[in-house]
Amino acid sequence: MKIAIAQLNPTIGDILGNSNLILEAAKKAEVEGANLLLTPELSLIGYPPRDLLINPSFIADAGAQLLQLAQALPPELAVIAGTALPNTNAVKLGGKSLFNSAVLLQNGAVKQVFHKRLLPTYDVFDEDRYFEPGENSNYFYIGEVKIGVTICEDLWNNEEFWGKRSYAGDPVSDLAKLGVDLVVNLSASPYSAGKRGVRSAMLQHSVIRCGLPIIYANQVGGNDDIIFDGSSFAVNRKGDLIQVLASFETDFAVLEYDAPKQDLVASGNGQDARSTTDLGLGEGQQKLGSIGSGVGSGGNGQDARSTTDLSFHPAEGDAEIWAALVLGVRDYVRKCGFSKVVLGLSGGIDSALVAAIASCAIGPENVLGVLMPSPYSSDHSVNDALELARNLGIAIELLPIGDLMKTYDRTLADLFFNTTFGIAEENIQSRIRGNLLMAISNKFGHLLLSTGNKSEMAVGYCTLYGDMNGGLAVISDVPKTRVYSLCRWLNSGSGKVKNQTLLGKEIIPVNIITKAPSAELKPGQIDQDSLPDYDVLDDILQRLIEYHESAQQIVAAGHDEAVVKRVVKLVRQAEFKRRQAAPGLKISDRAFGTGWRMPIAKSSFY
Repeated sequence: MKIAIAQLNPTIGDILGNSNLILEAAKKAEVEGANLLLTPELSLIGYPPRDLLINPSFIADAGAQLLQLAQALPPELAVIAGTALPNTNAVKLGGKSLFNSAVLLQNGAVKQVFHKRLLPTYDVFDEDRYFEPGENSNYFYIGEVKIGVTICEDLWNNEEFWGKRSYAGDPVSDLAKLGVDLVVNLSASPYSAGKRGVRSAMLQHSVIRCGLPIIYANQVGGNDDIIFDGSSFAVNRKGDLIQVLASFETDFAVLEYDAPKQDLVASGNGQDARSTTDLGLGEGQQKLGSIGSGVGSGGNGQDARSTTDLSFHPAEGDAEIWAALVLGVRDYVRKCGFSKVVLGLSGGIDSALVAAIASCAIGPENVLGVLMPSPYSSDHSVNDALELARNLGIAIELLPIGDLMKTYDRTLADLFFNTTFGIAEENIQSRIRGNLLMAISNKFGHLLLSTGNKSEMAVGYCTLYGDMNGGLAVISDVPKTRVYSLCRWLNSGSGKVKNQTLLGKEIIPVNIITKAPSAELKPGQIDQDSLPDYDVLDDILQRLIEYHESAQQIVAAGHDEAVVKRVVKLVRQAEFKRRQAAPGLKISDRAFGTGWRMPIAKSSFY
């Protein structure tokens, strides 16, 4: 039996477009002689649909399109698609009005439905708001092969692996008790740095624990602040990875279930990921293996014939974070209906990195950089920004703000009389720049990208209605130390921004990396006038935000008590700013986005 995996990039709410993606994958699967096609969780409507699920017409349209899709599919091919289905018992018995469901389509009809049992309600997940959990695990047959169906979180309750049980039920164990031969999983598992390895290790452990091979079909693409890495894979009964699909791009692969062996085996048609250049990865980041002849518009899944070579690419660290951010920007721009972006170029490292990411994501011809020097801007900042623009091949505009600053000074002269120059005057400069950028965005229909990093967002080292202006905060989950690391990685030749690497020349001008970071809002200003060194700050922030350590624990780890107390205070005070920030691409387990739900008006103790 041949099983195809379609690693799709759906658009939330584009029911017809997503249906066509499934149909196209089904036609490829038919050509490959597949008996079964797997698609990701909620593949028909896109994940996460959030409050679209409250709209009755949305659910009705999805139901109608599901039936049309069933009739359009190759009749002999079994296809499992994801959608939201009504809970017909909700009115009489209570409960939520919908199920998160997998639907088996074959011979022009809905043959069977399976409901997700474990509904995550943590971090970015809020499924209990909309869905009723399924009561039982179930299976279907392809010939004599008994296939158990799970949906995303249903696989994530491995008590032995995690050291705890998160839910009362364990769908994988229940399917093992039902005597299934194989488990398939439709997933929409968001990306965070290092998660691909954890995900595969967990499922390999589950396979060994229950003795059942697993096929994992994950969504790929960016939806708002969430990035889905794809990285679908298959694990045989021994716990070995036998197929790995591409990360951060659409992909398609076919593998086989050998009934006599009762195990998954390679079909021999998997392909190397050929389009790594689309993610700005250099030749050194391409996958191992040869180019085969399988189907698919992205590079097809890695060949399962050499399991010792199977791994997730790009590797963990700067390469995977870069690829995630490029995908996140590309999809946000495309799915929101934009074609061009604009950003302020200060000559600093944050805007340099964002400009490079945007250039790779949508092409340098679609990126506009705006230089807005003030009387406090150094010559090297302007020159560095100009050199960066030349390296990237992006258009620039120069809009000096000195005269605008004087106008504000005259307007506020009486009101500010006999006061000391301070943060209010500094922030006016940032807000002038924010207004100019928004004017360009409004006039020409460009998406404004904001360039603040996670370190700044954490401690409030940013200006509301100024540098925080924008429709997407590209690196708001990237700590300052990682910003430097990414830029050095990019300059090492491992990354690409245009069609070819800038051989022998830094993409990010070296002076941008080596000079002291500064907002340049007053003479001689540097960031460390107000903040600890970023190595110190980022370690404190990681412990506080991601590891949930107390101030006392952070001090015990070796940090100065006064510095820790000050950083903790800054983080707490900046909550009102973060609440008003643009959506930011999530690359960590704890980002300032939809999964961050801190109150603003609260005791200063926490």
